[in-house]
Amino acid sequence: MLIVGGTILLTGLVMLVTPGPGLVVILVGLATLASEFPWARRLLTRVREEAGTRGRQAGSWWRRLRGRDSDQS
Repeated sequence: MLIVGGTILLTGLVMLVTPGPGLVVILVGLATLASEFPWARRLLTRVREEAGTRGRQAGSWWRRLRGRDSDQS
């Protein structure tokens, strides 16, 4: 799993600067590595928590923005 997960992870890193779904591929690589390595499991957990926090912040921002738009109509 180390070779497979590492290859997927490196491919995702390359996709950050080239066309492609880099972040998604990185998450798949981390998930693959997390099945075998505790450090990858911890990192994946941190990434999921941070993504949830950022998603809630974006949703809150979007709701506030939409609220302002409807007031101006």
